[in-house]
Amino acid sequence: MASSDCEGHAGQEGETFLYFAYGSNLLTERIHLRNPSAVFCCVARLQDFKLDFGNFQGKMSERWHGGIATIFQSPGDEVWGVVWRMNKSNISSLDEQEGVKSGVYVVIEIKVSTREGKEITCRSYLMTNYESAPPSPQYKKVICMGAKENGLPQEYQEKLKAIEPNEYKGKISDEMEDIIKKGESKLS
Repeated sequence: MASSDCEGHAGQEGETFLYFAYGSNLLTERIHLRNPSAVFCCVARLQDFKLDFGNFQGKMSERWHGGIATIFQSPGDEVWGVVWRMNKSNISSLDEQEGVKSGVYVVIEIKVSTREGKEITCRSYLMTNYESAPPSPQYKKVICMGAKENGLPQEYQEKLKAIEPNEYKGKISDEMEDIIKKGESKLS
């Protein structure tokens, strides 16, 4: 886990922006596929939101073969994630990855708290028009690997591990399979 790079950076300034990741982009290898400028900033908590998994308009993700991560407002709950500092030149690739143009996710601005209690404004994404559905085992694994790699609180990691995946046993993309293999060897 890298040291915190959030000090003195309260929001979207200059040539960079802060992005709060709570799904597959928790894993460094995953976010770097399309967004090589991403630099670990810190672990943070989004208060009064809850993690969910779903299929946009009821259609299963062709990339992940199951529900994909989203968040929704839920008083008293919390979502832990990673804040990445990224070049503004990566906004379009991040939006594309998240399906903003096709309406899968909408961009939201949120305030998250660091472990030290500092509040930071970040860009994040919220899925619209979805039906709850379990993630594939592979998608869940990528999220759990990212949580471990970046030192999310152990209790939250246990919650992630307890998520029941669907029963998909096939392959996902070669690119993602490679990322899982690299991550497993790095984290073992």
